[in-house]
Amino acid sequence: MVDDSTFGYAQTADGVYIGYRVDGDGPIDIAWQSDWPGNIDLEWQDLMGRAWLVALRSFSRVITHDPRGIGLSSRNVDLPTLETRVSDLTTVLNTIGVRRPVLLGALATGAVNILAAATRPRLPKAIAWLEPIPRYAWAEDFPWGASPEDRESEREFLDLWGTDAYAKAFAQEEADLDNVMPPEIVEYMAVASRGACTPDVARKMADIWYEIDVREILGTVATPTLLLVHEDRKDSVEKAEYVASRMPAAEIRRMPGSSWTLEECPAWAEQIRDFIGLERPAATLNTVLATVLFTDIVGSTERQSALGDRAWKDLVQRHHAVVREALGRFGGSEADTAGDGFYATFEGPARAIHCALDIGERVRDLGIEIRAGIHTGECEIIDGKVGGLAVSIGARVASNAGPSEVLVSQTVRDLVAGSGLAFEDAGEHELKGVPDRWRLYRVVN
Repeated sequence: MVDDSTFGYAQTADGVYIGYRVDGDGPIDIAWQSDWPGNIDLEWQDLMGRAWLVALRSFSRVITHDPRGIGLSSRNVDLPTLETRVSDLTTVLNTIGVRRPVLLGALATGAVNILAAATRPRLPKAIAWLEPIPRYAWAEDFPWGASPEDRESEREFLDLWGTDAYAKAFAQEEADLDNVMPPEIVEYMAVASRGACTPDVARKMADIWYEIDVREILGTVATPTLLLVHEDRKDSVEKAEYVASRMPAAEIRRMPGSSWTLEECPAWAEQIRDFIGLERPAATLNTVLATVLFTDIVGSTERQSALGDRAWKDLVQRHHAVVREALGRFGGSEADTAGDGFYATFEGPARAIHCALDIGERVRDLGIEIRAGIHTGECEIIDGKVGGLAVSIGARVASNAGPSEVLVSQTVRDLVAGSGLAFEDAGEHELKGVPDRWRLYRVVN
């Protein structure tokens, strides 16, 4: 370790230990997340990593942590989804007592910071995103993404994880991008990869990142955002321009060259320092990204008629108890109840899905079935409650669900990569009162 550094563990609500470091004592807090799954102690032994962290530490307090399942955090646990990464980051910041940090990420890890800012708009002072990647996989409307062939090639590459052959292959890949790595960095890569995780974990982490897509939520982030790119990397510049076109408070700054060097670390850090120091009007926090869940009992009118009012009232009360208990366990907030229907909000979509599945399973013991619909979108804050079009969309999604069915919007599906949840394409639908046609997905339990 270096002078003025401290190490600690933050324990999450589900009992996982997240290893974190705090380096420096500057007036600005920067929460840095590297794109490479590593080890926050070993990062200081990497020439490039150390140069970067020293540059940041010269004017800030740098907070780093290892994701669950990686490095110095709890191993042999489920690997983190995007939603879990945000929750664990928040746990670390709360444990240290950090307020209004700058959220700094590179490549795909910027997605964590985007979701954090969208769901917790009062958390970050600013965002800085190096060579931004909002989606890894190729799509017709995202031509910069990796192809299926690229993905298969990376899987084969990761089979070498932890070995000298892996380090050499990594170095050759960088050389193909005109980024020649010094021999000492090549040697470090083998040691660092072993200190991060085993090959199976590395492959699973890569699969999770390939499935992530945060493009639909970029427009919900009002946090001042700096996008830093190498000006000679055409694809990086184009991706940054794409991201900036979707974000209301994003600024692109182009830096010389096409690849990372030790010498440029101070200049990139100085750009972040300059961006943070600019005076900006306070953002109006009247919207937030939220996940909405709607449920109701299938065939309620017929069931009420068959049971009679008294027995129906007793059944509805037992149904309500099941729903409220599940909301409590999965972190949902009851927003409204009308008859046999519930409307609840969640900070993350995976929790909402698991909650809906749990409710559906447990109410069958009562002899009833529910339908559920889930959507994640920008919600307006109205008298302290969330509302707006995203809420209406969630209700319309639910209305298309069948008995014991959980339907979700495409935004929800894109945000739960790595959760282990499976989906079937439920086709395109017209949602009453909502523009355009919407592709929905059925959760496969």
